[in-house]
This record gives sequence, C-alpha cells and structure tokens, in this order.
Amino acid sequence: MECEQIRQRLADLLTGGADDEVREHLARCAACREEAASLEQVWGGLDRIPAPSADSAAMRAHFASMLEGYEHGRDGANASARWDRMNGWLARWWPRQPLVQLAAAAALLVLGVLAGRTGQTAAAPQAEDIASLRTELREMRQMVSLSLMQQQSASDRLKGVTWSSTLEQPGSEVVSALLDTLLHDPNVNVRLASIDALARFADQQQVRQGAVDALQSASSPMVQIALIDFVVGVRETRSIETLKKLAADRSLNEMVRMRASEGLDRFGAKS
Repeated sequence: MECEQIRQRLADLLTGGADDEVREHLARCAACREEAASLEQVWGGLDRIPAPSADSAAMRAHFASMLEGYEHGRDGANASARWDRMNGWLARWWPRQPLVQLAAAAALLVLGVLAGRTGQTAAAPQAEDIASLRTELREMRQMVSLSLMQQQSASDRLKGVTWSSTLEQPGSEVVSALLDTLLHDPNVNVRLASIDALARFADQQQVRQGAVDALQSASSPMVQIALIDFVVGVRETRSIETLKKLAADRSLNEMVRMRASEGLDRFGAKS
C-alpha cells in the first residue's frame, strides 16, 4: 500500500483501530514511522501541557480584565455580536495547521481553568461570568473540531470527527458538519467514524433523514452495512424502501443484501 494511503489511516493508531497492514508498513517504512511517532507525540502531549504559575500577577490582572469585559457586555452587548468579533480575531491569529490548533486549544483550556482558580483566591467572580467563560471555551473547542473536519488530510478530518465525540453540548454546526462528512467525505474511514459520532444525535430528525439519504447514495459495503445498522437500530421507518432496494439488488455485496434483509425482518416488512 502506498505511503499516502497509510498516512491517511495513521489516526487509527490513536484509537487502537490500526490493522496489521498499517503496522507492517510502519515496521519497514522509516518515513511513515516518523510521521506516526510525531502524530502520537502531539496527540498525547495535549494532556501534558505545563500550566503557568498560579500566583502570576499578570494572569490575575488578565482574568480581572476578562471579567470586567463580561460585566460591561451583559449591560448592552449582544452575545452573537461578541462572538462575531471573537471569530474575526481568531481568523487573523488562529494557526492554520490542525495539530497546532489542537495544541493551542488545549493550552487555552488549561489557561482558562487556571485563571478561574486564580480568580477565586482574589475575589469570587459571579456565577454568570464563569458560565460565560465556560461557554466561550466550549465554543472554541467546537471551532477546532470544525476546522479539522475541513482539512485536506483524511487523518486530520478523522481527528476532527473523533474530537467532536468528546464535546459537551455540541452546537448545530457540529451536527451539520458531521452530516456533510457522512454524505460527501471521500474517505471510507472518515465516513464510518462520522456514523459513530452521529449516534449520540440519533433522536434528531435531520440526523435520521441524513442517514437515510446517505444509505441511498453510499457505494462502500462497509459504509452501507454501518448505515443499515444505524437506521434499523433507531427504528427509522423511512429507510424501509431503501432497504428493499438494497436487498433486491443482486449487483451489491452479498453481506449488504443480507443485512438489508435482516433489517426488513426487524421492521416486519417484506423484501
């Protein structure tokens, strides 16, 4: 297998899903082995980012300034306008390399937590200020996930999908990006990961309809089987006609047709 194809699957090493083919290639290819080592080092190092000293006077002043800004913002500023300004600032200064984005986001999270602890030693901030800060940090993590899902590299997009699964209360933008990935991403592994990531939103109608639409257009047997399991598992009856077509299409993979027939049986529908 070519090095480029292997590098698109290096993210599997981070989740323990790498197969023997990937490991055998890494054993004999120094360049890909170095790439894998670098990826693991950056990914694993996010949890080991050193925190600045908690008694930093500059940090206390910075945190106090942030709280003062939120106090003024509540009196008349529109939350969406404030977020637009932040987006504009990030567009100019946010690093373009995905791995650097991850490291920067993690560093900001550590800084935010530490600043919160430091603020408590000086003066107890109001609950609304802390909630606003946490919201901004959560939205920043979502931005990292969305940015990764738009990268050229399949391994970066796979990291973005995986990262989205760790987000608390992800917004509608994340769900839409996952659906777009499911429908249009050229990499099978990325599409498969998006199905798993969308499972937590299975109660949303747009997600169910997106799964049905993807099942109608999917050509990869692995993706088709995963989607069949998804729509059958959530009891999405709008998929029945598509399942009937798949079960009757003899040009398809036999396992796909078998799984479609099993799904129809679970719905109590005839193929």
